[in-house]
Amino acid sequence: MSLIVIVDDRITNRNIFAKLASSIEPNVTVETFGEPLEALDWLVDNLPDLIITDFKMPTIDGAEFIRRFRELPGASEIPVIVLTIYEERSFRLRALEAGATDFLHSPVDHHEFVTRARNLLKLHKHQKLLAARATTLERELEDSERSRERALRDSSERLAQVIDTLPIMINATGPDGSLIFANAYQTAFSGKDLGKFIGKPTSAFHSPEQAARNLALDRLVFQTGKPLPAYEEELADVGGVIRHFLTTKSPLTNNDQIVTAVLTSSLDITARKRSEAHLRHVAHHDALTDLPNRVSLLENMRKLITRSRRGDQLFGLYIIDLDGFKKINDLFGHAAGDRYLKALARALSFEIRENDMLARLGGDEFAIVQSDMMSTTEATDFANRILTVIAGFEVPGESFAPMSASIGVALYPSDANDADQLLINASLAMYRAKSENGNSFSYFASDMQTRARVAAQLDGELQHALERGEFRLFYQPQIDLATGLVDGAEALLRWNKPGSGIVAPGVFLPRAEENGLILPINEWVLFEACRAAKRWQQRGFQHLRVAINLSPIQFRKRTVPLLVAHALAETGLDPRRLELELTESIVMQDIDAVAEDLRKLMEMGVHISIDDFGTGYSSLGYVKRLPVDRLKIDQSFVRTLATDPNDAAIIRAITTLGRSLNLGVLAEGVETAEQLQRLRAEGCDHVQGFYFAKPMPEHEFLAYLSDDSAIASIA
Repeated sequence: MSLIVIVDDRITNRNIFAKLASSIEPNVTVETFGEPLEALDWLVDNLPDLIITDFKMPTIDGAEFIRRFRELPGASEIPVIVLTIYEERSFRLRALEAGATDFLHSPVDHHEFVTRARNLLKLHKHQKLLAARATTLERELEDSERSRERALRDSSERLAQVIDTLPIMINATGPDGSLIFANAYQTAFSGKDLGKFIGKPTSAFHSPEQAARNLALDRLVFQTGKPLPAYEEELADVGGVIRHFLTTKSPLTNNDQIVTAVLTSSLDITARKRSEAHLRHVAHHDALTDLPNRVSLLENMRKLITRSRRGDQLFGLYIIDLDGFKKINDLFGHAAGDRYLKALARALSFEIRENDMLARLGGDEFAIVQSDMMSTTEATDFANRILTVIAGFEVPGESFAPMSASIGVALYPSDANDADQLLINASLAMYRAKSENGNSFSYFASDMQTRARVAAQLDGELQHALERGEFRLFYQPQIDLATGLVDGAEALLRWNKPGSGIVAPGVFLPRAEENGLILPINEWVLFEACRAAKRWQQRGFQHLRVAINLSPIQFRKRTVPLLVAHALAETGLDPRRLELELTESIVMQDIDAVAEDLRKLMEMGVHISIDDFGTGYSSLGYVKRLPVDRLKIDQSFVRTLATDPNDAAIIRAITTLGRSLNLGVLAEGVETAEQLQRLRAEGCDHVQGFYFAKPMPEHEFLAYLSDDSAIASIA
């Protein structure tokens, strides 16, 4: 059973380290203390196998704690690990002088913590084993004075056998630096018969540098009579292979407590060092491209900032996000996308200098730190060069279409004083470049932070609007030109914002699309519109349709048929009185999946129309493949119908297409009698617009119907 003591004034750290320490090996007991003086009082009566202590603590620091602990009886050889956030050499020297065994830099890597603690416990157990063996030998010698010489001889042989079986290099040297003994492991490692070197100086079989170092450290043990803290060293084996060892030096004394020799033991920790190096690499590099990751990027920028505390060193951060990379994954598969990213990473690495850094932040996002810049004009030239490289980049053997990128640029120290904020600001600049259709770069500007704060505030307000029921539906009548009567209405979302009144959807819906709130908002619109249409039926308006718009995000979830079925079941609305309006962008995302969902909806009896037809990717091919009832002509064509022959031709083409495919055609945005006349002449079936009525609350819409008696009696 092993006893581990943890001293840290922060309870979170104590809990984490206690849990990690418990996992080192079976039967570990962990004692934690938040106050070092309290720990010292407890340690007077309890000697642990390992101590882990923070350096910076409120009453005394780690160095003073270790010094006082080492003064306790039996505490001189117990390993002590110091946790510190300080990188300055002075703090480490103070802790070493006080008797620290090892260091861990905070924040602590959990794997490194467990590995180092386990090795120190193992080394301490070997030392305790040696001490126990020595104690046993002493007791045997005391049992019978008459058999003293024989017992001494037998015990020495047994001790030598034990020492030879240990997987540790062990040797002892005298006051003059001569070799007293060396175990089998040391002999095998050196490749020399060390028995022939007994009584000779260690310089006879060590390198001059190693011999001089050992002699100086041995002399310190002889002078102080105390063991040295464990230290790491690199040694070459018989084959010249460099291996890592954790070495300790302890005094050997006679009956008069005079130091007669120094015992040196070295534990091979090469595997641990390799594991640590691997873990560091994994923690700091991207698994796909092996480029530095976000952690490495931030560390690199912090180092650059530290080297220029006066703020007179200029460096640039470039956040690079590929435009439309999703198409590669969708068309060629994720494996092909990975091949593209790896090849692009290699290509970009040729564009940076030795002191610059290229990192991958995840997905299709890269970052470059350009150090030692002389002026901001370098940033413009460099960003343009990266755009050119990506635009002309091709992967040999692949048929990927050329790619473009959006780049955000932030400069130190003008755009931020710390690495985290610089990364945020460069990302904001990248989003601005992307919002301007990509294939460009944008510098960070201070108003981007303002816009980000405004967006965050709007996110909260929209969430509250949902929770507090601040959304409203307005209805704009749709007129059947064959009868001149109202046979439906489009439900349009409004926000009754406290203190501001009615807010149009253009102010908040784009943000709702970005933050995902469009999903619950759309669901509310669907259920509320269905409830309203059901109320109309109960008021005697049996044949009115209600039309609502759906977001592309809603369709990507592939749950629209289920959602609509739920809304119809809950409200009791006849499915024939519901019309769903889709934009062309929804259709073009995945036409086969969308067509399957639309067929399910039409089987229920729900009507389907394509909104803003003619403004997007209008194609006879996809119209033929989709189960729809109606095409809606965008108001941009209606607005200049009387003055622009091209718009008139577009409307004529859409109405002809509708008749050919047996689809209805509705024109939006009708504002004048002349527009109405031209649309009727072109063959439109339905119209809506300010010429008839503006969007209005439900009670006004019902009043409008009653006043005009404009209800179409169609089945």
